Amino acid sequence: MNDRQALILEVIIREYIKTGVPVSSHALVDNYDLDISSATVRNEMAELERLGLIVQPHTSAGRVPTEAAYKWYISKLNEQKVSPREAKVLADRLPSPADNDFKKAAKDLAELSGLAVFWANDQGNVYYTGLANLLSQPDFIDNDLLYDLSAVFDSLDEIVEAYFDKIADQPLILIGSDGPFGNFCSSILVKYKNGEQAGALGILGPLRMDYGRNLSLLNYIHNRLI
Repeated sequence: MNDRQALILEVIIREYIKTGVPVSSHALVDNYDLDISSATVRNEMAELERLGLIVQPHTSAGRVPTEAAYKWYISKLNEQKVSPREAKVLADRLPSPADNDFKKAAKDLAELSGLAVFWANDQGNVYYTGLANLLSQPDFIDNDLLYDLSAVFDSLDEIVEAYFDKIADQPLILIGSDGPFGNFCSSILVKYKNGEQAGALGILGPLRMDYGRNLSLLNYIHNRLI
């Protein structure tokens, strides 16, 4: 990619994460100060499509990012910080080293992220919440994807148990086929040790999740727990 293509791709990804609507050249020109004509944007989008970084859903004139585009995007993420309100909400609910009750913190994390959250300890107990958040995402309106998503949650205990030892002690973003939850999901996972308690937690969402914000939430929790 040249610099202009990289700029257009980044804007497409940001716009699609924000709206969930396939992005057209007109939307980019109208909503962002790109100082580029619609015709030029269309030409560059055609090249990005040729490179496998965006695709055109058959029902729309706009384009959406591919898994490869999201991987490129997270490689360029700048560190974000949680807001004071988010920090207070999470800090008030995080379990102490002597307390293994992480359900309240998991529910708050699901509410703040607007996605699903799992939290597991090293005894194999897995708690998850926020499934309704995922079901409300436009990404999962397709019945086949809803079925696949339901199958993931039906076997979530087994998936997390099998993957527990592979989760790193720093937040890790797994996009689509790189993760254990299906090529239609992305996840951000982290493991921690809090006193005598060890555990792992993760945020699960569509490929379109807000990676920067959700990574900042998990980083904050991880830093408070270790």
